[in-house]
Amino acid sequence: MKVDAHQHFWRLADRQGAWPPPELAAIYRDFVPADLDDARRAAGIEATVLVQSMPTVADTQWMLAVADATPWVRGVVGWVDFKAPDAPAQIEQLARHPKLKGLRPMLQDLPDDDWIADPATSPAAEAMARHGLVFDALVLPRQLPGLLSFARRHPQLRLVIDHAAKPHIARGEIEPWRADMAQLAALPQVHCKLSGLLTEAGERRDAAALRPYVQALWQLFGPQRLVWGSDWPVLRLAGDYAGWWRLAHDLLTSLDPAPTALDRDAVFGGNAAQLYRLTL
Repeated sequence: MKVDAHQHFWRLADRQGAWPPPELAAIYRDFVPADLDDARRAAGIEATVLVQSMPTVADTQWMLAVADATPWVRGVVGWVDFKAPDAPAQIEQLARHPKLKGLRPMLQDLPDDDWIADPATSPAAEAMARHGLVFDALVLPRQLPGLLSFARRHPQLRLVIDHAAKPHIARGEIEPWRADMAQLAALPQVHCKLSGLLTEAGERRDAAALRPYVQALWQLFGPQRLVWGSDWPVLRLAGDYAGWWRLAHDLLTSLDPAPTALDRDAVFGGNAAQLYRLTL
């Protein structure tokens, strides 16, 4: 099974002036399942994971309703306020829905780089682990040390780093991103998404620019903890669905050591299905 482990839907009317702004014309409109259906079919994608893009429980509930009406949306990554006193109760309630597979605080938008390392997040993290949910880490490179502290505190919580923590590809910088990612990759419960890289590349949107970062991820996470995602429709700011699908395949086949056919199947579907416990 081929799985897109990271895509979004949204309705502008629900966002009340939140991102995206009007000047991002390529993504400043509603995106619903019908908008993705042709592209995901052409790529042979049989299942997707729908990821939150608003820090509200209402958005999570809307996504779950979309998933109920869309057979190929097999999982949802939602949101709760991790430091709310009733966060464990909210998580328990949301987890009753069979398609709720994970949660994602929008860490990249927070001014405190160590926000997630605060022990006040522990009750929510422990509730997630009890219910078998995945923690999606939307972080920037500067937030990786705080994420490491959080991950070490919760070894039973499966964690996936979204968009490889958005390395500074446009500037050609690989350190200290690679060293910080290595510390996280040393923890067996930590996975990483091969997603969102084109939008971090600026004008350097080619295999040559991306290969050092993908090679690093391959060496650190290996074929069993790396999962492909499109980050559609945000992807539209830098490319299209089919183009990123082909480029990701080309990048993977160029790595050292070269992946086997089974490795490729894992990265482009099997790992996501296992990580999120998707019903196939």
